[in-house]
Amino acid sequence: MSSKQGHQINEEIRDKEVRLVSAEGEQLGIMSAKEALEKAEEANLDLVKISPNAVPPVCKLMDYGKFKFEQTKREKEAKKNQHVVEIKEVRMSPSIDINDFNVKLRNAQKFLAEGDRVKVTVRFRGREMAHTEIGKELLLKFAEQCADVAILDKEPKLDGRHMSIFLSAKVAKDSKK
Repeated sequence: MSSKQGHQINEEIRDKEVRLVSAEGEQLGIMSAKEALEKAEEANLDLVKISPNAVPPVCKLMDYGKFKFEQTKREKEAKKNQHVVEIKEVRMSPSIDINDFNVKLRNAQKFLAEGDRVKVTVRFRGREMAHTEIGKELLLKFAEQCADVAILDKEPKLDGRHMSIFLSAKVAKDSKK
């Protein structure tokens, strides 16, 4: 197979016989690669091997330059329309004040509205480790406050000195603009 292109074209096709498909998509039958190449030259088109693993391989008559151009155009369009979901993190401590909690909550809701996932983490320091249930209640309260825009992916889980949950948007927006 040609390294710079994904398909074998014209003289690169070395098979004895190929199944030929016209530019309009109709079957022209099985013939030698030489005959198929002559038909392509008559029609002023390229002979492109589109299915190399079939027996015999399937080749199509097409304008290869135009085909490659349209393929790259489609790929660019698909890339432009895709949205990469990021994981944003919100950190708190078990002794967080109500106003600080509300600020963190608003930030998390903004991230969720943009279609990102949110990891909410409570960090325990020193003797706070003896009261991990406070952190668990805090995380569940946080998830409950976000319930209208998000769903809880994972229950609160203690990992070392951190307890965390994951929230993801109920309906992801089309894309960031």
